[in-house]
Amino acid sequence: MIHVMRQHRFPGLGQFFRRTQGGEAEAKTPSKPSYLSAMEVFQNLSPADMEWVDQVTTMRACPKGSILYEPGETGEVLFLLKKGRVQIYRLSAEGKRLILAILGDGTFFGEMALFGQGMYDAFAEATEDSLVCAMGRADVERLLLEKPQVALRVLQALGRRLLDTEAVAEGLALKRVAARLTSLLLRLAGDDNIVSGLSHQELADMVGTLRETATETLNQLRAAGLVAIGRKRIIILDREGLSRLAEDGGTFS
Repeated sequence: MIHVMRQHRFPGLGQFFRRTQGGEAEAKTPSKPSYLSAMEVFQNLSPADMEWVDQVTTMRACPKGSILYEPGETGEVLFLLKKGRVQIYRLSAEGKRLILAILGDGTFFGEMALFGQGMYDAFAEATEDSLVCAMGRADVERLLLEKPQVALRVLQALGRRLLDTEAVAEGLALKRVAARLTSLLLRLAGDDNIVSGLSHQELADMVGTLRETATETLNQLRAAGLVAIGRKRIIILDREGLSRLAEDGGTFS
Protein backbone atom coordinates (compact mmCIF):
# COMPACT_ATOMS: atom_id res chain seq x y z
CA MET A 1 0.00 0.00 0.00
CA ILE A 2 1.23 3.49 -0.83
CA HIS A 3 2.22 5.46 2.25
CA VAL A 4 -0.43 8.12 2.86
CA MET A 5 0.66 11.66 3.58
CA ARG A 6 -1.42 14.76 4.18
CA GLN A 7 -3.07 15.88 0.96
CA HIS A 8 -1.79 19.21 -0.32
CA ARG A 9 -2.34 21.74 -3.05
CA PHE A 10 0.53 22.18 -5.44
CA PRO A 11 1.84 24.86 -7.83
CA GLY A 12 0.54 24.82 -11.37
CA LEU A 13 -3.09 24.01 -10.67
CA GLY A 14 -4.21 27.57 -10.01
CA GLN A 15 -4.69 28.32 -13.69
CA PHE A 16 -6.32 24.93 -14.26
CA PHE A 17 -8.81 25.56 -11.44
CA ARG A 18 -9.71 29.02 -12.77
CA ARG A 19 -10.20 27.85 -16.34
CA THR A 20 -12.42 24.96 -15.28
CA GLN A 21 -14.31 26.81 -12.54
CA GLY A 22 -17.49 24.97 -11.70
CA GLY A 23 -16.36 21.80 -13.39
CA GLU A 24 -15.38 19.98 -10.22
CA ALA A 25 -18.98 19.62 -9.02
CA GLU A 26 -19.94 18.08 -12.35
CA ALA A 27 -17.02 15.69 -12.17
CA LYS A 28 -17.64 14.53 -8.58
CA THR A 29 -19.38 11.25 -9.26
CA PRO A 30 -19.26 7.93 -7.39
CA SER A 31 -17.45 6.47 -10.41
CA LYS A 32 -14.30 8.60 -10.17
CA PRO A 33 -12.20 5.72 -8.70
CA SER A 34 -13.43 3.42 -11.47
CA TYR A 35 -12.48 6.07 -14.03
CA LEU A 36 -8.93 6.09 -12.68
CA SER A 37 -8.58 2.34 -12.20
CA ALA A 38 -9.58 1.79 -15.85
CA MET A 39 -6.55 3.78 -17.04
CA GLU A 40 -3.72 1.57 -18.28
CA VAL A 41 -1.14 3.27 -16.06
CA PHE A 42 -3.07 2.30 -12.89
CA GLN A 43 -4.18 -1.20 -13.82
CA ASN A 44 -3.75 -3.93 -11.20
CA LEU A 45 -3.26 -1.53 -8.28
CA SER A 46 -4.98 -2.62 -5.08
CA PRO A 47 -8.23 -0.98 -3.92
CA ALA A 48 -6.28 0.72 -1.10
CA ASP A 49 -3.76 2.14 -3.57
CA MET A 50 -6.53 3.36 -5.86
CA GLU A 51 -8.19 5.06 -2.88
CA TRP A 52 -4.93 6.96 -2.31
CA VAL A 53 -4.75 7.95 -5.98
CA ASP A 54 -8.35 9.15 -5.74
CA GLN A 55 -7.48 11.30 -2.70
CA VAL A 56 -4.46 13.04 -4.26
CA THR A 57 -6.02 13.82 -7.64
CA THR A 58 -8.51 16.51 -8.54
CA MET A 59 -10.89 15.84 -11.41
CA ARG A 60 -12.46 18.53 -13.57
CA ALA A 61 -15.07 18.47 -16.32
CA CYS A 62 -13.49 20.50 -19.13
CA PRO A 63 -15.78 21.66 -21.95
CA LYS A 64 -14.59 21.59 -25.54
CA GLY A 65 -12.23 24.52 -26.16
CA SER A 66 -10.88 24.67 -22.59
CA ILE A 67 -7.18 25.57 -22.36
CA LEU A 68 -5.64 23.30 -19.73
CA TYR A 69 -2.09 24.59 -19.99
CA GLU A 70 -0.36 27.38 -21.88
CA PRO A 71 3.21 28.70 -22.34
CA GLY A 72 4.74 30.45 -19.37
CA GLU A 73 2.88 28.57 -16.64
CA THR A 74 4.98 27.21 -13.79
CA GLY A 75 4.60 24.25 -11.50
CA GLU A 76 4.90 20.56 -12.25
CA VAL A 77 1.57 18.87 -12.80
CA LEU A 78 0.69 15.52 -14.32
CA PHE A 79 -2.66 15.58 -16.13
CA LEU A 80 -4.56 12.31 -16.53
CA LEU A 81 -7.07 12.33 -19.36
CA LYS A 82 -9.84 9.99 -18.32
CA LYS A 83 -12.27 10.81 -21.11
CA GLY A 84 -12.22 13.07 -24.14
CA ARG A 85 -9.49 14.41 -26.40
CA VAL A 86 -6.69 16.92 -25.88
CA GLN A 87 -4.40 18.57 -28.42
CA ILE A 88 -0.83 19.51 -27.51
CA TYR A 89 0.35 22.20 -29.92
CA ARG A 90 2.65 25.15 -30.46
CA LEU A 91 2.03 28.41 -32.29
CA SER A 92 4.47 29.93 -34.75
CA ALA A 93 5.26 33.65 -34.77
CA GLU A 94 2.63 33.95 -37.52
CA GLY A 95 0.03 32.18 -35.38
CA LYS A 96 0.13 28.90 -37.32
CA ARG A 97 -0.65 25.85 -35.21
CA LEU A 98 1.62 22.80 -35.20
CA ILE A 99 0.05 19.86 -33.41
CA LEU A 100 2.60 17.84 -31.44
CA ALA A 101 0.18 15.20 -30.17
CA ILE A 102 -3.50 14.34 -30.03
CA LEU A 103 -4.29 12.40 -26.87
CA GLY A 104 -7.36 10.32 -26.12
CA ASP A 105 -8.94 8.38 -23.27
CA GLY A 106 -6.57 6.96 -20.67
CA THR A 107 -3.47 8.99 -21.56
CA PHE A 108 -1.41 11.54 -19.62
CA PHE A 109 0.54 14.73 -20.26
CA GLY A 110 2.01 17.68 -18.40
CA GLU A 111 5.09 19.59 -17.26
CA MET A 112 7.01 16.91 -15.36
CA ALA A 113 10.81 17.22 -15.46
CA LEU A 114 10.89 14.18 -13.19
CA PHE A 115 10.65 11.89 -16.22
CA GLY A 116 11.46 14.27 -19.04
CA GLN A 117 7.86 15.10 -19.92
CA GLY A 118 7.69 18.77 -20.84
CA MET A 119 5.16 21.20 -22.22
CA TYR A 120 7.56 24.16 -22.43
CA ASP A 121 6.06 26.60 -24.94
CA ALA A 122 3.10 24.39 -25.78
CA PHE A 123 -0.65 24.66 -25.29
CA ALA A 124 -2.95 21.88 -24.14
CA GLU A 125 -6.55 22.28 -25.33
CA ALA A 126 -9.57 20.04 -24.91
CA THR A 127 -11.00 19.50 -28.39
CA GLU A 128 -13.93 17.50 -26.99
CA ASP A 129 -15.77 17.67 -23.68
CA SER A 130 -13.30 15.95 -21.37
CA LEU A 131 -12.71 14.66 -17.86
CA VAL A 132 -9.21 15.53 -16.65
CA CYS A 133 -7.50 14.63 -13.37
CA ALA A 134 -4.36 16.34 -12.03
CA MET A 135 -1.61 15.12 -9.70
CA GLY A 136 1.37 17.03 -8.26
CA ARG A 137 5.04 16.08 -8.45
CA ALA A 138 5.42 14.87 -4.86
CA ASP A 139 2.53 12.44 -5.28
CA VAL A 140 3.81 11.27 -8.68
CA GLU A 141 7.25 10.61 -7.16
CA ARG A 142 5.73 8.59 -4.33
CA LEU A 143 3.64 6.57 -6.76
CA LEU A 144 6.57 5.75 -9.06
CA LEU A 145 8.91 4.84 -6.19
CA GLU A 146 6.44 2.56 -4.46
CA LYS A 147 4.81 1.04 -7.55
CA PRO A 148 7.50 0.14 -10.13
CA GLN A 149 4.90 -1.38 -12.46
CA VAL A 150 3.38 2.09 -12.82
CA ALA A 151 6.81 3.59 -13.50
CA LEU A 152 7.39 0.99 -16.22
CA ARG A 153 4.09 1.81 -17.93
CA VAL A 154 4.90 5.51 -17.82
CA LEU A 155 8.31 4.90 -19.40
CA GLN A 156 6.81 2.72 -22.12
CA ALA A 157 4.22 5.37 -22.99
CA LEU A 158 6.84 8.13 -23.05
CA GLY A 159 9.08 6.00 -25.25
CA ARG A 160 6.32 5.54 -27.83
CA ARG A 161 5.56 9.26 -27.74
CA LEU A 162 9.22 10.16 -28.22
CA LEU A 163 9.45 7.95 -31.32
CA ASP A 164 6.39 9.67 -32.78
CA THR A 165 7.88 13.11 -32.06
CA GLU A 166 11.16 12.16 -33.71
CA ALA A 167 9.29 10.91 -36.78
CA VAL A 168 7.40 14.21 -37.04
CA ALA A 169 10.62 16.24 -36.71
CA GLU A 170 12.38 14.14 -39.35
CA GLY A 171 9.44 14.48 -41.71
CA LEU A 172 9.26 18.26 -41.37
CA ALA A 173 12.95 18.55 -42.11
CA LEU A 174 13.39 16.04 -44.91
CA LYS A 175 10.12 14.90 -46.51
CA ARG A 176 7.55 16.30 -48.89
CA VAL A 177 3.97 16.77 -47.73
CA ALA A 178 2.78 13.51 -49.35
CA ALA A 179 5.48 11.51 -47.58
CA ARG A 180 4.77 13.22 -44.25
CA LEU A 181 1.05 12.62 -44.56
CA THR A 182 1.34 8.97 -45.62
CA SER A 183 3.80 8.31 -42.78
CA LEU A 184 1.36 9.92 -40.34
CA LEU A 185 -1.57 7.81 -41.57
CA LEU A 186 0.50 4.65 -41.21
CA ARG A 187 1.42 5.56 -37.62
CA LEU A 188 -2.13 6.50 -36.63
CA ALA A 189 -3.94 3.56 -38.23
CA GLY A 190 -4.96 0.77 -35.92
CA ASP A 191 -5.01 -2.93 -36.66
CA ASP A 192 -8.17 -2.29 -38.68
CA ASN A 193 -6.27 0.18 -40.93
CA ILE A 194 -8.64 2.99 -40.02
CA VAL A 195 -7.74 6.54 -38.94
CA SER A 196 -10.79 8.16 -37.36
CA GLY A 197 -11.76 11.31 -35.50
CA LEU A 198 -9.36 13.72 -37.26
CA SER A 199 -10.34 16.56 -39.56
CA HIS A 200 -8.31 17.58 -42.61
CA GLN A 201 -7.27 20.69 -40.67
CA GLU A 202 -5.92 18.59 -37.80
CA LEU A 203 -4.01 16.34 -40.20
CA ALA A 204 -2.56 19.43 -41.87
CA ASP A 205 -1.52 20.87 -38.52
CA MET A 206 0.20 17.60 -37.64
CA VAL A 207 2.38 17.59 -40.76
CA GLY A 208 3.00 21.34 -40.97
CA THR A 209 1.04 22.26 -44.08
CA LEU A 210 -2.15 24.03 -45.18
CA ARG A 211 -5.54 22.35 -44.98
CA GLU A 212 -6.00 22.75 -48.72
CA THR A 213 -2.69 20.99 -49.37
CA ALA A 214 -3.62 18.13 -47.04
CA THR A 215 -7.01 17.73 -48.74
CA GLU A 216 -5.41 17.74 -52.20
CA THR A 217 -2.89 15.12 -51.11
CA LEU A 218 -5.61 12.92 -49.62
CA ASN A 219 -7.55 13.16 -52.86
CA GLN A 220 -4.43 12.03 -54.74
CA LEU A 221 -4.10 9.07 -52.39
CA ARG A 222 -7.74 8.19 -52.98
CA ALA A 223 -7.36 8.50 -56.76
CA ALA A 224 -4.37 6.15 -56.57
CA GLY A 225 -6.51 3.57 -54.76
CA LEU A 226 -4.47 3.76 -51.59
CA VAL A 227 -7.17 5.06 -49.23
CA ALA A 228 -10.91 5.59 -48.93
CA ILE A 229 -12.09 8.84 -47.36
CA GLY A 230 -15.18 9.60 -45.30
CA ARG A 231 -16.13 12.22 -42.72
CA LYS A 232 -13.27 12.23 -40.19
CA ARG A 233 -12.51 8.68 -41.31
CA ILE A 234 -9.73 7.39 -43.57
CA ILE A 235 -9.47 3.71 -44.47
CA ILE A 236 -6.12 2.43 -45.68
CA LEU A 237 -6.75 0.14 -48.66
CA ASP A 238 -3.14 -0.52 -49.64
CA ARG A 239 -0.72 -0.35 -46.72
CA GLU A 240 2.24 -1.54 -48.78
CA GLY A 241 1.55 1.11 -51.41
CA LEU A 242 1.43 3.83 -48.75
CA SER A 243 4.69 2.57 -47.27
CA ARG A 244 6.39 2.69 -50.68
CA LEU A 245 5.14 6.23 -51.23
CA ALA A 246 6.49 7.33 -47.84
CA GLU A 247 9.86 5.71 -48.53
CA ASP A 248 10.07 7.20 -52.04
CA GLY A 249 9.77 10.70 -50.66
CA GLY A 250 6.10 11.24 -51.50
CA THR A 251 6.43 11.26 -55.30
CA PHE A 252 3.37 9.95 -57.11
CA SER A 253 4.25 7.83 -60.14
